[in-house]
Amino acid sequence: MRFRIVAIVLVCTVMFTAVYSSASEFTQEDRDRLIRMEATLQVFMQQVDKRFEQVDKRFDQMMTFLWILAGIFTALVAAVIGFAYWDRRTIIRRAKEEAMEDMKREGLLRSILEVLRDIAPDNVKLAEVLRKYNLL
Repeated sequence: MRFRIVAIVLVCTVMFTAVYSSASEFTQEDRDRLIRMEATLQVFMQQVDKRFEQVDKRFDQMMTFLWILAGIFTALVAAVIGFAYWDRRTIIRRAKEEAMEDMKREGLLRSILEVLRDIAPDNVKLAEVLRKYNLL
């Protein structure tokens, strides 16, 4: 009986040691598995890097496009403001010229009217015409 208990304990100890030692050993199969996983991981990392490069290129293209749009918008705004300034300046210059011409014409007409009023007392027919148009 004692022998059986010692044998059972001894067998259990050997089995526990075998299980424990096989669980903690790093076998060739484990190394091969790790090598395959590392190779797979490196391939995956390369693919991710390629995708990031494509995304970076796409982002750069989009930023370039946005800069082009901003340049076009700036040029259009500057052109519209320049055109408005030029147009206003031209209109003001033309208005000044017309006003000066009107003033000259009005001054000339006033002078002619004064001359006619001075002559009207000597000329009856001229006086009647000026009275008819309420100029005398």
